[in-house]
Amino acid sequence: LKIEELILSKKLPSLLTSAENLGRAFREEDASGRYIVFLKHSFPRNLNLEGIKIVLDCANGATYKVAPTLFKEMRAKIITLNVSPDGQNINLDCGSLYPGNLAKEVVDTKADIGLAFDGDGDRLIAVDEKGNIISGDKIIAICAKKLKEEGMLKNNTVVTTIMSNLGLSVAFKKMGIKNVTTKVGDRYVLEEMIKHDSVIGGEDSGHIIFKEHHTTGDGILTALQLLSVMKNENKPLSELSKIIKTFPQVLINVKVKRKAPLERNT
Repeated sequence: LKIEELILSKKLPSLLTSAENLGRAFREEDASGRYIVFLKHSFPRNLNLEGIKIVLDCANGATYKVAPTLFKEMRAKIITLNVSPDGQNINLDCGSLYPGNLAKEVVDTKADIGLAFDGDGDRLIAVDEKGNIISGDKIIAICAKKLKEEGMLKNNTVVTTIMSNLGLSVAFKKMGIKNVTTKVGDRYVLEEMIKHDSVIGGEDSGHIIFKEHHTTGDGILTALQLLSVMKNENKPLSELSKIIKTFPQVLINVKVKRKAPLERNT
């Protein structure tokens, strides 16, 4: 956030190091391995994914290799979709923006859950065993409820955006959870999470932040948090998602003739 402020203030060039004083770049050969270790540490040590059948839609993007490797190592039975990136097919009729094919595959293969990531891997949309789409709002509700029951929901607060479904606010009220709303965008969600010292926040699109583990959205990490609730509760996702009843909602992008620079609206 400080970097963004510097860029917008136009002070950044004066603070940059000259070329002759720059360090050297090097390639981290085991970046994916280290990332997998990090992800595993976010999952309860006494649990694994044995007995769970998962369909993964990796959107021909960033998660195409790490996600299948991780879930195999955690003993899940997996089926993969869209794991052949060619530089042009990323997000092409697949991933979290197009979960229809994933839903069909989950039902056809009698899987327990479907997980759809977006191209850069920071978003998750799930599918329950009946083929129903489980939105970001529902994932947030499921995970927040579990955190509250375990006494781990700091300040009893969850941060969401103004585009979240009204049903989420109603569900939180029934659960006795305080719901703070902010502008759309994970940067604003994080700002409010820091302000209120909240451990979970996110958007219906599937950008969800678990601040005890990360300060940005991570689709695979979010999937692990959702799966940990399923394992701990020993309930199917369709049952867990009943805690929130969504209301009819229409979101429309309005075309305008003139677009003022974004920084004028902040």
